[in-house]
Amino acid sequence: MKIKKAVFPVAGLGTRFIPATKAMAKEMLPVVDKPIIQYAVEEAFAAGIEQIIFVTGRGKKALEDHFDRCFEIELSLKNKGKQDLLKQIQELVPKTGTIVYTRQNEPLGLGHAIWCARDIVGDEPFAVLLADDLIQTDKPVLAEMVKKFDRLRASMAAVMEVEKDQTDKYGILEATQVEDNIFRIDDMVEKPLPEEAPSNLAIIGRYILTPRIFELLGKGKMGAGGEIQLTDAMKSLLKEQPIFGYKFEGKRFDCGDKVGFQMANLAFALERPDMRERLIRFVNEIQKSF
Repeated sequence: MKIKKAVFPVAGLGTRFIPATKAMAKEMLPVVDKPIIQYAVEEAFAAGIEQIIFVTGRGKKALEDHFDRCFEIELSLKNKGKQDLLKQIQELVPKTGTIVYTRQNEPLGLGHAIWCARDIVGDEPFAVLLADDLIQTDKPVLAEMVKKFDRLRASMAAVMEVEKDQTDKYGILEATQVEDNIFRIDDMVEKPLPEEAPSNLAIIGRYILTPRIFELLGKGKMGAGGEIQLTDAMKSLLKEQPIFGYKFEGKRFDCGDKVGFQMANLAFALERPDMRERLIRFVNEIQKSF
């Protein structure tokens, strides 16, 4: 079956960015001039996704408004002859029914957030994107994963190598490489200590999952942090179905981390011809002062 639906868990409070996120959804924090969430949604559409499913919580109205029409702004831009800006904000709004919202009414973790979308997804394979993982690449990661899924017909996660002392921040794989950039996952451990990690191959926030995952998540098994962990459900799924890791090409920025967020802003700004030269001069000046 074609991957047509993508789940975006966006119910988190963004406490690491307080006070900026006190009255603002963390997914709306801008990288250069676009909210973090917009990059992920554009990646999904580029992969052929037809329906976006946001799993939200309280305080996410700005996110919903971002992907809706704003007639006051559109009229103002039209009257001022700013056609380029008008076109940009109109293109943000997909056709009716393309975006669906559901609520995660308890903060029970990533696995629970995905489970909340079960009735909307139905009995078909689907994608999951974590907007905090912003990836700079010439090959959009989800589009590449969809191609791999079409051939392998199995669940899949995007993976990358991390520093050995950083394994306690990720789901870490025990895996066997079966072809270029593809690993068959043998086991996975949620946030192991460096001395206990089976490798330095880490899962990051792009998945394609078969619908069987909903039944496993629905068991409500609590894992690390007292939450329903997707990693635990995927470990159970491994007993029934193969799961592969796709080692993507590109640079991943953790926009849930303050330093990672600033690095993403700089990296994406340097891609912009209208900003690059001035920023390089500024960075060179800063370097001289250290």
